[in-house]
Amino acid sequence: MDTRGFDYTALTIVIIGAINWGLIGLLNFDLVSFLFGNMTWLSRVVYTLVGLSGLYLCSLFGRVSTMSHA
Repeated sequence: MDTRGFDYTALTIVIIGAINWGLIGLLNFDLVSFLFGNMTWLSRVVYTLVGLSGLYLCSLFGRVSTMSHA
C-alpha cells in the first residue's frame, strides 16, 4: 500500500504545528488563535489535526527502518 501522499500531508501539518509552537515559544504569538480565534471549533480542529498527524508520524519510524532493510 502506497501511503506517501498521506505521509507528506501529515508531515506538512506537523511542520505547520511546529512553526506555531516556535512562534509561541519565541514571540508569545499563537498563529492558530490569531487566524481562527481563541479555542473556536475551527482552531480546535487545527490543533486536533496537528496532534493526530504527529501520532500518525510515530509509525513512520517503523516503516522507514523496514524500508531500509528491504
